[in-house]
Amino acid sequence: MPLRRTSLAVAVALTATLALAGCGSGVGGAGDRGYVDGKGVITRLAEGDRKKIGDVEGETLTGEKVSLADFRGKVVVVNVWGAWCPPCRAEADDLAEAAKQLAPEGVVFLGINTRDASKDNALAFQTNREVPYPSLYDPDGKNLLAFHGTLTPNAIPSTVVIDEKGRAAASIIGELTSARTLVGLVEDVRS
Repeated sequence: MPLRRTSLAVAVALTATLALAGCGSGVGGAGDRGYVDGKGVITRLAEGDRKKIGDVEGETLTGEKVSLADFRGKVVVVNVWGAWCPPCRAEADDLAEAAKQLAPEGVVFLGINTRDASKDNALAFQTNREVPYPSLYDPDGKNLLAFHGTLTPNAIPSTVVIDEKGRAAASIIGELTSARTLVGLVEDVRS
């Protein structure tokens, strides 16, 4: 009898552990929510491991043409977001703060708005949150293909720091936890 109770207790504990693991606070899959849950997972790439980013271009939410190539020779922070995405709403103020802090140092910010049904929703989000940088309107996510090997198409929100040579140097997959985190990451890439 004691062996049977012990086996049952172990089985219950194992089942509970596996169930709780699926509800953890780490970055999880997008599932049917369409976004990555949890706080951002930071990846820094050594100089020799950095990959060149492909073509990123299109029309901004306000109708201007923008290309990542326009910013050659500068550090660029690209944030992938959607107005429909709760973690994107949560990180917007920190991204805006980091952009303001880094602008005097010549760091450029560019958003890629994806999977929003209309430009109007995305533009309202950007205006209400006082986002100080432009965002490409990319409802089908085609610009995300340029980040193959750095981002996955369902990694929303995500942020990539691109070095002066146009290579992915660091990324945050999931919600940015603070402006200071991003500022520090950019400073690491620049040094």
